[in-house]
Amino acid sequence: MNQKLDAICREVQKALTGKQAVVEKVLMAMLCGGHILLDDVPGVGKTTLAVAFSKALGLRYRRIQFTPDVLPSDIVGFSMYDKQQNAFRYVPGIVTGTNLLLGDEINRTSSKTQSALLEAMEEGQVTVDGVSHPLPKPFTVIATQNPTGAAGTQLLPDSQMDRFMVRLSMGYPSPKDEAAMVLNRQEGNPLQSLMPIVTREQLIALQDTVERTFISDTVVSYIVRLVGATRNDAEIARGASPRATLAVAAMSKAVAQLRGRDYVIPGDVREVFARCVEHRLILTPRAQTQGILPGDVLERIVQSVPAPKLR
Repeated sequence: MNQKLDAICREVQKALTGKQAVVEKVLMAMLCGGHILLDDVPGVGKTTLAVAFSKALGLRYRRIQFTPDVLPSDIVGFSMYDKQQNAFRYVPGIVTGTNLLLGDEINRTSSKTQSALLEAMEEGQVTVDGVSHPLPKPFTVIATQNPTGAAGTQLLPDSQMDRFMVRLSMGYPSPKDEAAMVLNRQEGNPLQSLMPIVTREQLIALQDTVERTFISDTVVSYIVRLVGATRNDAEIARGASPRATLAVAAMSKAVAQLRGRDYVIPGDVREVFARCVEHRLILTPRAQTQGILPGDVLERIVQSVPAPKLR
């Protein structure tokens, strides 16, 4: 299985030079059926990442640019009266029939519109006028977010932040990678040459394999202790939710498969713990005024909670 996953990563990286770590984390989240929040400045390749994955995984891709005038009905759809049939009919929103949805600049729209994604992200369906409409499988949301200090942005609701399995940052490329990016585009956009490595059906089968990956009671206890430590730390006002525990466990299984194993080890947990938990924390006012970051606190927690030794 890891050869297939490596092939997917290599195909996506044809359009994203020097972003192997981010590409791997996005693939891991998609293998878990999770959703991804890309938190970064404009122009570093967030949209390119989403399009590249849709091509490599053979997914139906759609994009919505979030602005203050986007309505919840644009997301989930609405009912419209049909004179000919003398009845209301459902007009699908953008999530209907979509496998990979890119929500660009999600923090530029209203909280009500942001929240319209909640049911789709959590339950794989949308409900309009009391009628539920299932979404196709697989279904993944990749949302991008500008820094909150940018004009016209607002923080995502806590309930929505908790629905994202991971929060990632693309970051600026190194000078070497940036030069390679320019040279790679001399013969056209690399996105146009990407080929599907798997079909949607094969991706669902890969997701099932990841879900069946063995995780021992000892490793589960380690995850619970790590997440529990965020709820008892003096610098954290609100720790990670049980949903974070499930996210860490799921992502750890994906790490194991990507590394060629069918069982989880503590190193898999440490690799994804911060990415799954960081965006769910609220630091104390004192910690914030001292310039302490959630990542700093999580690093200390990982160092302080002893990892089990597996036999």
